[in-house]
Amino acid sequence: MLFAVLLLVLRYVPDANLTVVSNGDFAPRRRDLLKVAIQFSFWGLLFLTTVGLGAGWILAGQMLRPLARITRAAEAAAQGSLSHRVHLPGRDDELRQLADTFDAMLARLERTFEEQRRFTANASHELRTPQTVMKTMLQVARANPEAVDLEQLLIRLQEMNDRSIDTHEALLQLARPEKGDLPREACNLTEVTMDVLTQSEVPLAEAGIELSESFAPAAVHANPPLLRRLVDNLVRNAITHNLPSGGTIWVEVGTDPAGRARLSIANTGARISAEIAATLTEPFVRAHGRTRPTRGPGGSGLGLAIVASVARAHHADLHLTPRPEGGLTVTVTFPS
Repeated sequence: MLFAVLLLVLRYVPDANLTVVSNGDFAPRRRDLLKVAIQFSFWGLLFLTTVGLGAGWILAGQMLRPLARITRAAEAAAQGSLSHRVHLPGRDDELRQLADTFDAMLARLERTFEEQRRFTANASHELRTPQTVMKTMLQVARANPEAVDLEQLLIRLQEMNDRSIDTHEALLQLARPEKGDLPREACNLTEVTMDVLTQSEVPLAEAGIELSESFAPAAVHANPPLLRRLVDNLVRNAITHNLPSGGTIWVEVGTDPAGRARLSIANTGARISAEIAATLTEPFVRAHGRTRPTRGPGGSGLGLAIVASVARAHHADLHLTPRPEGGLTVTVTFPS
């Protein structure tokens, strides 16, 4: 553009010798100036084009190299390898932020798929166990019908069938809250908790349940069936751990200083480390190679996992805190 402006300006120079210089020579005319300008413009443009393309190629390569690393990581993820990371070095610019965000996304996807694989494997084991037991009992009964106690066999088959049904129902309850778009209405968390406690299979006195003095009304905007399932699972979990030791269960319902509804259930029992407590909301989680201690007789092992799922569906905060003297405190705080 600079050369074009120069040539345009030269178009207005008269094509004649307007003056004579001191030594008797004439000043250059327009055609002379244009001849020199075109010649130098050609070589100048050729030089700038060569230098510009070379420097631009090098600069573009340096700027696009981070994108190439991100592309390779995306291709590896597309092929199923979620362990690959970009780990982009350098200053904290837009490309570095993009790479860090991509790494965080891959890490979250890897955790999610790992949890899904572990859940599938454990769920398959839990669903297969009662079926295998029933098959074995039927095979034994068929091999020696005279030695079979028919009544006891039917009782055992009923227990295994109930366990299988409970596991299926728990899995369905675990999946439904994740769908979102739940119908919600105004509920009283205190009334729901009292209703669950009064309809418990184990009497309050026998279960060792004590209601806190701060048992106050607490309004929540929630799905009533799922809210009841959350409270029922927490109460059942506390009773399951508390009955063997004959301890106490403390139930507290009210609001926190910010006006949010809060339910807290604490129970006595065996001591639980903070590491194990942090994993109790995972389905069928295994600790030290054994089923987690929260698995009660005839339970599905999904009680706290369903609680966590319902809490997420309601955007509630769920905290599991081990008690120093043994047992666990579970607190659910609903949004205002």
